Amino acid sequence: MRKFLVLVIIFIFQKGTSQELFLMTDPASNVPANSLGVNVLQSFLKKEKISAYNYYLMPEVSYGINKNLMVRASAFASNADNNFVAEGGSVYAKYRFYSEDDINSHFRMAAFGRYSFNNSIVNQEQIEIMGNNTGFETGIVATKLIKKLAISSSLSFEKAFDNTSNHRFPTNFGSTATNYTLSFGKLMYPKKYTSLKQTNINLMLEFVGQTINENGKSYLDAVPVIQFIFNSQARLDLGYRKELISSMTRSSSEGFYFNLYYTFFNLKK
Repeated sequence: MRKFLVLVIIFIFQKGTSQELFLMTDPASNVPANSLGVNVLQSFLKKEKISAYNYYLMPEVSYGINKNLMVRASAFASNADNNFVAEGGSVYAKYRFYSEDDINSHFRMAAFGRYSFNNSIVNQEQIEIMGNNTGFETGIVATKLIKKLAISSSLSFEKAFDNTSNHRFPTNFGSTATNYTLSFGKLMYPKKYTSLKQTNINLMLEFVGQTINENGKSYLDAVPVIQFIFNSQARLDLGYRKELISSMTRSSSEGFYFNLYYTFFNLKK
């Protein structure tokens, strides 16, 4: 009976939030309490000015401490410097401080913070502590779910430091940035839930942008995504990142994303 109740809770959770499990951004919702999410994000991003791709690997582990607080640890590896090596890692926390729930909708807001370290060469003006820069990021995110449509937006401040004593942050680059995102997710299938084992199919469109505070240089990317959720527990995302506008140097601005995610629910029995 207890296992059945856990499955029912998972089913209700999945119905309400499957279309707000975004690829590029975190919504205001958290990993369920006492649950562990294991994530492996892989990307193949086109190098600027030449016909070649960089490969990036980012494994992550997330844990829901309670319904309002979650934590995450990430690792970074890539072949951007011509050899596939581990480059650094990150720690992240998100606190949901507002929640308004209705039968067919909800609205949530959360604050988040992240610190990353990295030992790779700094070779772009874009600040990206998720894989390229040592630094921190702090911000706020709001998510609205209306039936099968989810809309999420975030605003954050990001600061870059020297990666190492040998790989310093260039003095001619701006070291602080404002990041902004806008994401849309729509549940396309199933039209009606009849089983816990039904596959969910979500279509998403995410916009990811940044402005360097010191000089005003900026970029804006669009990321269409198709997402599959299996057995209410496993998730597969396929996406493509396309640069819309940019006035800054970037080592990789376009390419493919392949993401695998699995949730272990109710670890405390």
